[in-house]
Amino acid sequence: MTETETPQLTVWPALHYDDATSAIRFLVDVVGFREALVVPTEDGDVAHAELRWPEGGAVMLGSTKATAGTHGEMKAGTGVIYVVSDHVDEIHARVVASGAEISEPLHDSDYGSHGFTLRDAEGNLWTIGTYRGAP
Repeated sequence: MTETETPQLTVWPALHYDDATSAIRFLVDVVGFREALVVPTEDGDVAHAELRWPEGGAVMLGSTKATAGTHGEMKAGTGVIYVVSDHVDEIHARVVASGAEISEPLHDSDYGSHGFTLRDAEGNLWTIGTYRGAP
């Protein structure tokens, strides 16, 4: 792999939602993810979805109604995801305009991150910040 190639994603946080369709709309339309794949169930719910972050990374999600396998035991609203962005203020403005709950206001941390935390409609926490982790 050269320095200009993007490595294949190998870590996928996964969440379950009671209303996965609404969660996808919020995460795409407000937060800024890109819908890469949505696999519907026979009754029109979401069996599996993949959302890509335009600055790198992705998450998987599905409906709590999809109960097959170990992941079927996951409850809605118990996840915490950290998302790195160079556009924190823009995302914050969209989230505030949407009426979503801001759990931790926009601030600068002691370790050099500029960010905030929101709670989605089902209780998952999403921190959007500039900190990219230790080298």
